[in-house]
Amino acid sequence: MTAPDQTPATPHLSVIIPAYNEEHRLQQSLPVVFDYLRRQPYDWEVLVVDDGSRDATGEVARRLGAGLPVRVLRNDPNRGKGFSIRRGMMEARGRHRLFSDADLSTPIEELDKFWPVLAGGCGVAIGSRALKESRLEVRQAPYRELMGRAFNLLVQALLLPGIRDTQCGFKIFTAAAAEAVFPHQTLDGFSFDVEILVLARRAGFRVHEVPVRWINSPDTRVHALRDSVKMFTDLLRIRFRPRPPQAG
Repeated sequence: MTAPDQTPATPHLSVIIPAYNEEHRLQQSLPVVFDYLRRQPYDWEVLVVDDGSRDATGEVARRLGAGLPVRVLRNDPNRGKGFSIRRGMMEARGRHRLFSDADLSTPIEELDKFWPVLAGGCGVAIGSRALKESRLEVRQAPYRELMGRAFNLLVQALLLPGIRDTQCGFKIFTAAAAEAVFPHQTLDGFSFDVEILVLARRAGFRVHEVPVRWINSPDTRVHALRDSVKMFTDLLRIRFRPRPPQAG
């Protein structure tokens, strides 16, 4: 783990990357992230959450992040993407906290589009593949796109009217929004994206969709049938759970 004095006490940006058996992808994606961040005029940190990997994910992240403001957090055993994002967000120090998939399906450079939205008073800005300005450079298989549209119709009907894409893995929270939302997050699986957006809205934070470039990775961890059934059940759990206290 990187020495504490290498990370600013309150950096402008924290980047959280959940990683499960990602030693090969991290060798490609982490240098891209670090190169981008080195060119920015603000302080930053990166938190790689190794979710109980059986490969060298943690070692690769520590080696590539040596000498940089990088922390590697280890879950043992594997807990799921939702748990990993929650842990990273809770341990991050940044005034803004972004989570991004390890495969960089949304390129890290897309973050440039999010700062004007945040400057306008938005508490949560999320990447969206469903807006007309979005660029899907490599698309999902047609049956997955159809399932995604059906899932979003349910999400909008039950929980998040007006949000057209909850599942893009590129979302940034202000520190205030993160600290209001993530202590109340309970889902560890893929439905956590819906849960955190519902919690943000219920806490009084504005959620804004930002069109992004997106490059589908064929090595998805989402099982089409099993996870779809679980995600539908999770929507009902979110819909009928008690509301947490609103932000002051």
